[in-house]
Amino acid sequence: AARARAARAAAGAAAGQAGGVQGGAGGEGWGGGVCYGDNTLAAYAADLDDYIGFLVRSGTGTLEMTPDMTTDMTPDMTPDRRSFRGWLADMSERSLARTTIARRVSALRSYYRFCGRTGRINVPDLAWLRAPKIPHAVPKPVSQEEARAMLQAIFQRRGDDWAKKRDFALLMLLYGAGLRISEALALTRAALPIGDWLRITGKGGKIREVPVLAAVAEAVADYVAFCPFDDGGDAPLFVSARGNALGARAAQRLVEGLRVQLNLPSHVTPHALRHAFATHLLGNGADLRAIQELLGHASLSTTQRYTSVDEAHLVRLHRDTHPRGR
Repeated sequence: AARARAARAAAGAAAGQAGGVQGGAGGEGWGGGVCYGDNTLAAYAADLDDYIGFLVRSGTGTLEMTPDMTTDMTPDMTPDRRSFRGWLADMSERSLARTTIARRVSALRSYYRFCGRTGRINVPDLAWLRAPKIPHAVPKPVSQEEARAMLQAIFQRRGDDWAKKRDFALLMLLYGAGLRISEALALTRAALPIGDWLRITGKGGKIREVPVLAAVAEAVADYVAFCPFDDGGDAPLFVSARGNALGARAAQRLVEGLRVQLNLPSHVTPHALRHAFATHLLGNGADLRAIQELLGHASLSTTQRYTSVDEAHLVRLHRDTHPRGR
């Protein structure tokens, strides 16, 4: 049990240190200075914890802590091809998804590259640690009819009127502006009044300007006018019934409730509204590069996944409407 606690402590410290929260040697963080969010750091800690836990369980690794115990602990994780192969086999035996295995492998590789750059650990066998190939998943957006039904159904639910207006404004930002749920919930009252453009801080601290439809701006203004809480510029824009910042789980529960209420498919999530934003723009002739900028994608290849969705829609449309397809 003590070794397991030490493993978890090492994983958490390694992720925090390497992620740039505490910095590495010379101030360099994991990822070469990229600022990761709390959720990303938590995922990295869990990924490192899984590898360290495997070594502890299998008896092939030990943990040697420095007196500091927080900022400079370096676990002796026996980083060789034997432990890598054993870990991969262990994850497969536990029936972990290929995407999960790929993410954990990527996290461990990144951590050891960081250790190499900062002179902590040199891992000659790192090239043997390879992630399984993952086919690019095609985004699953909601249809225009489903999005419209979700927005209308909000006002049919129980609850205070101001909370319904809040939920409507939140989903309008996801579907009408293409925000990530984390980006929408991170907005503060300093962003008010919402004009024609909204300044968003996305993944990795990347800032982008997002155009705002009049209907979206009106939904936010309507919510703000009825919201019983107003704590100034730095206060969160979206708040709970107690005036605290609205959490991602609350947004997920909202969409889950709408999904049940409207009998929608299981892929309908808050992120599916962002997918719908991109897919519906593409379907109406928007340029792929423009959509990339609106979504804040670092790579065009990420945005190109939406072309597959649009092509699938065209195939169904052709099949269902052509005289020879019926």
